[in-house]
Amino acid sequence: MAKRKTGRDVHGIVLLDKRLGVSSNQALQEVKRLFNANKAGHTGALDPLATGLLPLCFGEATKVSALMLDDDKRYSVTMQLGVMTDTGDSEGKVIAEMPVPALDSVQLQDCLAGFVGEIEQVPPMYSALKHQGQKLYELARAGKTVERQARRIKIYGLELVEVDADHGRLTLDVSCSKGTYIRTLAEDIGTRLGTCASVTMLRRTAAGMFRIGQAHTLEALQAMSPEQLLLVLIGLDQPLLDMPEISLNAEQAERVRQGQRIRVAEAAAERVRIYSPECFLGLGEISMDGKLAPKKLFHLDNQTT
Repeated sequence: MAKRKTGRDVHGIVLLDKRLGVSSNQALQEVKRLFNANKAGHTGALDPLATGLLPLCFGEATKVSALMLDDDKRYSVTMQLGVMTDTGDSEGKVIAEMPVPALDSVQLQDCLAGFVGEIEQVPPMYSALKHQGQKLYELARAGKTVERQARRIKIYGLELVEVDADHGRLTLDVSCSKGTYIRTLAEDIGTRLGTCASVTMLRRTAAGMFRIGQAHTLEALQAMSPEQLLLVLIGLDQPLLDMPEISLNAEQAERVRQGQRIRVAEAAAERVRIYSPECFLGLGEISMDGKLAPKKLFHLDNQTT
């Protein structure tokens, strides 16, 4: 027997400004209840310590969540020099303390410049990556440590925002690729400076094309009427605007909906956004022979039911 739906068919993306102290899944469930939505997911978890931009996908938008996971990110992070914890942040147990050397601006800038570009990073034990089917953070909580392979990531920008010399704290603005662990980056910077470090504040300020200024707090969403909540929803095609688009007539759109390949005039492209005269249909690929093949279609006849 098919599982019975308990909510509405709500389709779209909500940009949440996640508050401190809750998991990404808890934040998702809170907003899901507000919309009474029957299907939802988030794109890229934030730790309870972290705040900021968390895109939430509802209904058909969950089909683009995997693509959004590949988006570049931007963070504001404050790191405490001289303190190392088992989790890499202030929520963990202190496992080492070291003196903080005197730091001048030139030394700090040289250090940060060494991390810009493509670098290798060893994922932390406190992460959701899996080892033999088990999440690393579950092993870490059991007191186990396993070898992790270094992964290549990109740091596009690393700006020194503030230096609190009296308390040994640095605040940085970080632009990075997917898969970057900011806690590990902070630890590596601390090591490069001749001490250790852990994260005390982390805030995601951008994800792909979205910025924190577009996000809504839970309190703001709770104050909205049902009609106002629907106006908050962002279209499914918005995270995909960097892809080429192709517009079809009604007859072509119907054939694509049926899964057929159709000939188009456009040049071959790896992936394109497809639009009917009425709405966004989904994603497709144009082959070298000039035929468009549907790859991921969305069913958006009704936004809510």
